[in-house]
Formats: sequence, structure tokens, C-alpha cells
Amino acid sequence: MSNNNKSFIGRFFGFIWGAVIIVFRTLVVLSLIASLTLLWLTFRGGRSVTVDDNVALILAPTGELVEQVDLDPTQRLIENFSGELPSQSKLRDLTEALRAAKDDARINFVVLKFDALWSAGLPQLEELAAEIKAFRASGKKVVAYGPWYDQVHYYTAAQADEIVMDPLGMVAIEGYSLYNNYFKDALDKLGVDVHVFRVGEYKSAVEPFTRTDMSEEARTANLDWLGDLWRDYGKGVAAGRGQPETMADDYVRDLRAGLAKHGGDAAAYAQERGWLTHVETLTQFRARMAEAVGFDEDHGSFRQIHHLDYLRAIRAERLAKPAVPGQPKVALVVVQGEIVDGPGSAGQAGGDTITDLLDEARRDEDVRAVVLRVDSPGGSVWASEQIRRAVQNLKADGKPVVASMSTLAASGGYWVSMDADQIWAHESTITGSIGIFGLIPTLDRGLGKLGIRTDGVGTTPLAGAFRLDRPLSPEVGAIIQSQIEKGYRDFIEGVAAGRKLPVEKVNELARGRVWSGADAKGLGLIDETGSLQQAVDAAATLAGLETNAYTLDEREPSRDFASRFLSRFSGSFGATLDIGYIPGASAWLRQWREQADLEQALRSFNDPRGIYAHCFCTPASGGRKH
Repeated sequence: MSNNNKSFIGRFFGFIWGAVIIVFRTLVVLSLIASLTLLWLTFRGGRSVTVDDNVALILAPTGELVEQVDLDPTQRLIENFSGELPSQSKLRDLTEALRAAKDDARINFVVLKFDALWSAGLPQLEELAAEIKAFRASGKKVVAYGPWYDQVHYYTAAQADEIVMDPLGMVAIEGYSLYNNYFKDALDKLGVDVHVFRVGEYKSAVEPFTRTDMSEEARTANLDWLGDLWRDYGKGVAAGRGQPETMADDYVRDLRAGLAKHGGDAAAYAQERGWLTHVETLTQFRARMAEAVGFDEDHGSFRQIHHLDYLRAIRAERLAKPAVPGQPKVALVVVQGEIVDGPGSAGQAGGDTITDLLDEARRDEDVRAVVLRVDSPGGSVWASEQIRRAVQNLKADGKPVVASMSTLAASGGYWVSMDADQIWAHESTITGSIGIFGLIPTLDRGLGKLGIRTDGVGTTPLAGAFRLDRPLSPEVGAIIQSQIEKGYRDFIEGVAAGRKLPVEKVNELARGRVWSGADAKGLGLIDETGSLQQAVDAAATLAGLETNAYTLDEREPSRDFASRFLSRFSGSFGATLDIGYIPGASAWLRQWREQADLEQALRSFNDPRGIYAHCFCTPASGGRKH
């Protein structure tokens, strides 16, 4: 081949390669522009919305009901872009929409559509029920519609004037339960020794690693607070339907006979028992609702507005009004999820992050009081202590702090609350679990089965003593146990000081035992039972503020732009298995995944001293969890 031909071929492929590089760079730039545009649209709040006259307000939460949306921002972007339903819905969005619609002449009635809601705590449902009751008291109607109802869905539906279900649907409630997988036999076979250090016979968080079944102490204590929750659920449902408080329990116990009587027709059984007012298809339901507000031909249904669109509209209307300069504020700081050391990630309460938010509120002259909203099973003792100290600093500066407990505020969740001026909870809140533990696995026996031995030298008895591939010495065990006992003393002494109780009394109530909010109030572990709004009002009163003379200022963790944009792409992707609505099956898969997720465990259990105040006490409630 001549040199000219070689030169031509080289120039040709060089041209092609250059063109490929240009196209690739162009695609990268276009993708970046598109991503930035989507991010801007997401954080800007979307399109403007107006509220028409004579429409129905649709309350349709999806995913998990939370105190504060804490998804990775890019995950929210991807959900919006892909058309997926949001995997989290904010409780205060629902209550705010109901509160505003109550006095809004443009809203004719409210429709509750909760079939896309995966999970919610009973205290959260109780807050919703109170707002629904207040809305109905204004003279406006509330209608619940569902193709089917599980235990979570039905609690809110029970508060409506009408409860509508599809003819093929079922009201599927089952009660509350707490079942765990126990790994001791498997760990023994693998040669893994788990060394446990704890104080309190009720601190059962470590039992799955040390036993093959639930201890009698844990069984007794768990059945006690689970029974409280089930009774509260029954009372709430019965109050909404005007039936005896045994309504829910009777329904479950008679389900088999009732279905047999009606030939397996679950809708007929539920309607006979007073759980439904109407059984009709979606087409029939839409036509009947249109009789009140008219039919929207473009939408193919009755005239309506989704609660998120409604909130966007009314918030824009509020912003258009002149702001009151220097109006006092009550700051709201949410502690949600596992309490971990450091800043934490989405779904976690980072000790540094929460501490910074509380300190910002302390330094803000317009903030007169703070509400700490807690929905957490606890976690790192170190991180919990940093949050507690931030609460103390607020009080030292003359700013009252009120803790408001949501679904779960146990162990570390109680630790961060115990120094508040007042602690509010719901009767169905899961709290207490005052105790700490340490857990160290050693792998020397398992490695020995593989023919791997560990040997060497150290300058002191402690040098290398904490290696996981060596047996745990009695000396090291004694050192760790002493730290656990010291931490437990700090915990109960802190509770005694904050709650103004004798240390001996707190010790009797503590020892890792879980309590319902109702029991906790009788024992003095909390001050009052009530909603978040009542806790906010209490904080304002402590600060000397008059009703409606302040604004509620929710403080949320901030992230820099780079972490917002890159975090989703630097994380991991996984596939999920959806086996349909087999009662309890998807919840079991989710629980198993959470227990077996080593990465999550390593991220959550990051206390620098290895000492934790954590409660594995979230009950299963018959909801569909993905």
C-alpha cells in the first residue's frame, strides 16, 4: 500500500474518530443541560395552578407517609421525570390542605384516596383523623374511595361521611404484630460468635443474633404495647363509624364465617358489618360525585384538584400578600429515621445535621421557640447526645423546646427528647426503650473452619484485642460492659433530671422496655398527649406568643448543588421484587431486606464508641409495604 493511501486512510479514520468525540461531547452537554433544566423545574415547584370554583379536593398520598420528605433530591427528580408516583408523602401537606380547604368556598367536598399509600404510623393517621373531623364540622362532606382497603387505608376512611369500595375489593385488616427472624443457629453454623453487652432484660434489639426465638420478657412487653395500639386503632375506627369499640376485633375474628356466609364476597361482608356505605365501580362513583361538582370531559371524571396542586396554588396566593416584617417564628426541626454520627444521608437523622439546624434556630433572633418532631428508633448514642446538648443550648438562651413524638420515638429517639421543656406524644406512639447495648461479632471460629488462623504479638494486652478475627478476651468484655453500664446510668440520670423523677423510679421504667404513649404519660415519661399542632401551640405559649401571632418555620437539611446532582449517580442501583398483594408477604420481604442489608447496617451503626440506643420495635400493621 502506498504512503498516500496510508495517509488517506489515517485521515479518514481520524475524521471519523473526531466526529465520534464531537457527538459524544455534544450528547454529554445536552444531557447536562436537560438534567439542569429538570432540576430547576423540580426545585422551582412546577407549573402554576389556579383553583376553580366548585371542585372536589382529592387527598391522594402515595408511598410512605413521613414527617419530612427526605429522599435524595435526584431520586425525586427521577420519579417525576419517569412518571412514578412519589415514594414519600408529607403528613403536614395533608393536614395543611384540609385546614385550608375547610374555609375555602371553592372546595365543595374532599375525597380520600389512599390506595397508593404504602405505610403510615397510627399517630400520623390520628392526626389526619382530627383534621378530617374538623373539616366535617365546617359542614362540608368527606368521601373515601378505594378499590380495596388495608389497615392503614381504612383508619382514615372510617372518618368519612361515605366509604365507597369496588365490588371486587376487600377490607383487609389483621391487627398489629412484631415478628423477627432469629439468626443464632445460622451464625453458629458459620462459626460467628456474637458478644452482647447491654443493661435491662427488656432491651431485646440484640435477640435476633443471640437467640432462636423471642424471650419471654420481650414477648410479654411487646404484646402489652401492641395491644395498646390495637385498642387505639379499634377506638379510632369505631368513633368514626359510630359503632362499639370492639368493631375492629369483631370484624377480624368473624371474617372466616362472614365470608362463608356471603360466598366469599368480601365487599358484601364489610357492608353488612357497617364498614362501607356504598359498593360501586369507579365509573359509578365518578358519575355520582359529578352530580355535586359537574363533570370534566377533558379529565374524564368529576371536577377536582389534587392536594399537591391545591397547596401550590394557595401557597402562591399567600406569597402574593405582603409579609409581616419581623413576625416571631416557632422553628420546627424533624428527627426522622436512624440517628447516626456525622451528617447522615437520605433517610437518616445525622447528628451533625440536626445539631446544626437547632443551632441555626438558636442564633435566629426571630425564632422564639423550637419544636423537635421525632419519628426515630434511635441509633448512635454519641449522635443522640449531640442533639440533646443542642436542645440544652436553646433552653440556656431562653428559647423553650417542645418535643413532639410521632409514630416512634424510642431509645435514641427518647434520648434527644428528654431535656425538652415539654414532651408531647400520641397515645399510640411507641416510646421508651430506655437502654443501650453493644454488639461485637468475632469470626475466629468461622475462619478456623476454613483453615485460617490468626496469631501475632502486641505491646499491651489490648493491642489487637479488638480484631474480629480473634476471640474476645474477658478483659475486653469487661471494659465494654463497663462502658455500656456507664452509658445506661447517663441515660436514666438524664431522664430523671429532664422529667423530674427519682433515678430509682426511672430505672424501674427503663431497662429497655417499650411503652405506648398512653402508658408513658401515666408513668411520667411524657407530659401530654396531642398532635403536632398542639405541641406547636404549647411551644408558642411557653415563649409568650399569642395564638396566630407567629409563623411555623420548618428547618430542613440543605445540600450543596454538586451532592444533589451527583448523589443518585454515585449510589447503587438495585431491583425490587413485587409479588402483588399477598397479605404480609411484601411486608415480610421488606423486613427481611432491611435486616439482611449489610450496607445499611454498616451505615447506620457508626457510633464512634460502638454504643447504641436503638429499638427494633416497628410493628407490622397489615399495610402494603414495598
